[in-house]
This record gives sequence, C-alpha cells and structure tokens, in this order.
Amino acid sequence: MTVKLQIKNLEEQEYTINMGPQHPSTHGVLRLVVSLKGEIVKNVQPHCGYIHRGIEKMCEKLTYQQIIHLTDRLDYLSALISNEAVCIAVEEALEVEVPERVKYIRTIMDELTRIASHQLWWCSFGMDLGGLTCFFYGLRDREKILDIFEESIGGRLILSYYTPGGLMNDIHPNFKQRVKDFIKYFRKILPEYDQLLTGNVIMQERTKGIGLISKEDAISFGFTGPSGRGSGFSCDLRKQHPYGMYSKVDFKEVLYTEGDTFARYKVRIAEMWESMKIIEQLIDNIPEGPYSVKMKPIIKLPEGEYYQRVEGCRGEFGVYIESRGEKFPYRLKLRSPNFSNLSALNTLSKDQKIADLVAIGGSLDYIIPDIDR
Repeated sequence: MTVKLQIKNLEEQEYTINMGPQHPSTHGVLRLVVSLKGEIVKNVQPHCGYIHRGIEKMCEKLTYQQIIHLTDRLDYLSALISNEAVCIAVEEALEVEVPERVKYIRTIMDELTRIASHQLWWCSFGMDLGGLTCFFYGLRDREKILDIFEESIGGRLILSYYTPGGLMNDIHPNFKQRVKDFIKYFRKILPEYDQLLTGNVIMQERTKGIGLISKEDAISFGFTGPSGRGSGFSCDLRKQHPYGMYSKVDFKEVLYTEGDTFARYKVRIAEMWESMKIIEQLIDNIPEGPYSVKMKPIIKLPEGEYYQRVEGCRGEFGVYIESRGEKFPYRLKLRSPNFSNLSALNTLSKDQKIADLVAIGGSLDYIIPDIDR
C-alpha cells in the first residue's frame, strides 16, 4: 500500500519564528516573535525585559546628583541629553538659574551627541541592508566626536558631564578649535553618505513605501523624534518648548510627510546638517564665566511634582519627579521615546516581507536599555 504524504504549501501555511533575543539583525537584546505566511509578516510581537535593571526604583534610594549617572545607561547614545533632563528638572524645582556659559556648552554638547548618535544609526542601518562599507565610514567619523568628548569630559560613551547647577568641569582649552575643525571636516564628508547609501537604487527599493505610518497613527502611538517627524508630526521640543540656547539659534524642524522607512532615514540625515548649523552659531560665542553655580552638597527639592522633557536623539525623553522634601525622590518615572516607537512595529511591518522587518526596525533606531529600564 502506498502512503501519500500531503504537505501543505509553505506559502499558505502560517508559522512562527523567533528573532532574538540574540539575533544579528535586532538592535540589542530584543526578542521578536514573528508570525509568517511564506515570507510575508502577519504579526510581530516584541518581548522586552531581557536587560531590565529597575532603574526607576533604584533612583528612589539615590540623591539627585547620583541619579545623573543612571540616566547615562538608558539611551547610551543620548547620554548627555538624558543627563540634562534631570538637571533642568532639579534646577527649575529649586529656581536655580545656571550661567549662560553652561547653557552654551550644554547645547553644543547636545548637538554633538545628536550627530554622533545619527552617525552610528546610519552606519548600522546601512549594514542591516547589506552595505558593510557604511559601517566603516560612520564609525570613522563618529570617533572624531568621541575624541572631543574624551578630552573635555574624560569619557567617550558613559559621560555624566552635566550636574544640577552646571557642569562637572569646564571645557578643555582645545574644545572650541576641535569642534570647529570637526564641523569643517564633516560638512565635506556628509555628502558622501548620500553618494554611498541615500541614492543607492537597492536601498531606495527596500525603503520607499515600506513601513508606512500616517501622521494620525504616529501621534496615536506616541511617536516622537525623527520617527514622528518622518510622518509629518511636528514634535521637536527644541522648537515647541525651547531650553538651553535653542530659542536663540536659527534652525529648522525637519519634516517629511511620506511616513515610510525612507522618510525616517531622510529626517536623520537632514538633522545632522541642522545640528552643525546650531553648533556653528554658538561655538565662537561661548561667554566667559563660571561653569557651575554653587549648590548645596545635599539637594532637597520642595514638596511637589515636577516634569521636564528634552529632545533626545530618538524623541521625547521625559523625567517625572515626585518629591516629599527629602534628598531622594519619592517617585521617579522616565518617559522613553524608544518604548513608544517600538509599540508600532507590528503596525509598520504587517504584510511586509521579513527582510523589510529588518529595515523598518533600523529606521526606528530603538535602543533596548532605554526600553528595559
């Protein structure tokens, strides 16, 4: 007797695979449970928490100066910007006015951080799509910013340079010249990014019309940063709620309305140009004066609730503090841009090919430690 085996066509069979938590195409320790029908994605379920450290709870036992060091470990590519959110929240609660010199230096450092973060995003995004050369170009240029950080701050990734009331120490005497040298260099180099990747036909085929999200859906999911602005959502806090020196400089909020992977890509490329414009307006005008105001060794915020938000490299980063008048916060809650952006991954990826899921995830540029707080 002949037994006939009937195997269902794989294109009609829905099956589930794991991407991660340790997978070369995922950005960090993230597990994606992906339901597929052939190569078509039917559902994506992110599973977070693999590197959860309970940072918000830890902050309830730390002083306000100590909390700064934990914010470095969230979005480690936006360390200085995360530091600033806590500093401004404390300074406004105490009604402390920091010196103009501090505001200038913080804003310049923030924009150098933004460029360095976008450089690493660009080189890893290109590598995700098969362009290994991008990785070498991006890291080569990013090293120049890290060298500037190391000379003035002493660190390259985990920085903790800002402190309530000002800065840990003054900038290095070489800081101004090195920043100007970098801007002069990068203005000539950044067009090469377009030549190498932006205009590449294969890259455009894999990003245009892929991972679409409308402006209304972007707002509904809480999209902020370049991901939100790629859908036409005006959400740049440097414009909407200026802090530091952002109200004194001329720059434009980069908006695209297509809402696809390529639009999110173009926003970040354009933002590097805008960051250089901001730095150029400030670097020769840093005023003399102290780099910090005198603060009490033990900071106690008045009783109440305080919230401060800043424009991180990936979107709105917010710090909520509830104080009972003690040297520790009674409650501290962090608003992560990456968690909100990741929540839309299923909507963006549904009915796309699994190869497109890699490009879509790269366009969101999520950093897992910022999600797994």
